[in-house]
Order: sequence, then C-alpha cells, then structure tokens
Amino acid sequence: MSDIYRAISDPIRRQILNMVAHRELPQIDIVKAFHISQPAVKKHLTILLEEKLVLERREGKYCFYRLNAPVFEQAYSQLQYEIGRILEHKLSTLQQYLEEES
Repeated sequence: MSDIYRAISDPIRRQILNMVAHRELPQIDIVKAFHISQPAVKKHLTILLEEKLVLERREGKYCFYRLNAPVFEQAYSQLQYEIGRILEHKLSTLQQYLEEES
C-alpha cells in the first residue's frame, strides 16, 4: 500500500498531485509551475512514483505524468479511516474527562 503520508507531507508534492489529477502533463509543464530546479521537481516526482500515486508514460524523450486514481483513492480512504479513529479516540477521552469532572 502507498504511504500517502510521505507523499503529501510536502506542499510541492501536494501541488503536483493536484496538477496531474486533472490531466496528464509532461514533466516540462510541471517544472514550469515551480520556482525550483528540474532535478528537484524530478525528485518529488520520483517519490510520488515510488508511492505509486502517479503513473509515468514515456513518449520519445518526454515523460508524461498522471494521477494513479485507484491507488490514490485507496490511500485517501485509508487516511480518512486513520484520522477518524484518532479523532474518535480523542473525543472519547475528552468525553470521559468531562464526565469525571461533573
């Protein structure tokens, strides 16, 4: 399973995910959207590829990237579940504390 925490921990990777969620983009268009070097953008794309959240297609000397929607949706569902459990536990603890104080 993808480590969505690693993928979304950086704002540049979140922005890349948002960009490729709408349509497939060549690497050069992704690079142009940022004020960082091409190797730095490639490093972010490599992390997203390692986590299988984006797919890469090569056409000649160009690389195109798009969101891997099924993997992203599964990782997002897992993230929602984990955060929901954390919040549920915190609310339960708060409720218990308030009941003891009454």
